[in-house]
Amino acid sequence: MTPVDPATVPAGSPLSVSAHELAAVRYDSTGLVPAVVQDVADGTVLMVGYMNSEALARTLRTGRSWFWSRSRQEYWCKGETSGDRQWVREVRYDCDGDALLLLVEQQGRGACHTGNRSCFYRSFGQGPVSPG
Repeated sequence: MTPVDPATVPAGSPLSVSAHELAAVRYDSTGLVPAVVQDVADGTVLMVGYMNSEALARTLRTGRSWFWSRSRQEYWCKGETSGDRQWVREVRYDCDGDALLLLVEQQGRGACHTGNRSCFYRSFGQGPVSPG
């Protein structure tokens, strides 16, 4: 991995939230809510992860994207292993409160563990799509 110049790394900043807003989030029967992650600069949908209330709280507190791994049953902060970090600029919740949207600055190669910028790099009937 290429060393990162600390002067060029965006900072994580806490996001303000009210108790009323947090109460609007509706978690499923397993305590999770899907979180779509979108690049704030160009609108590319980068990935989808799952959050429980603690992962959402960590995200809002640190300005970094935190998720709950359903397979490993543990919290993970995007980019801690790969270096491909996400700096959260805004978190939105939908009209039903049962889905989140994270608008992020993506640092590094991208969001997908395959090395692609987006996890949505395949299309039915067309195979891989252009990198984006």
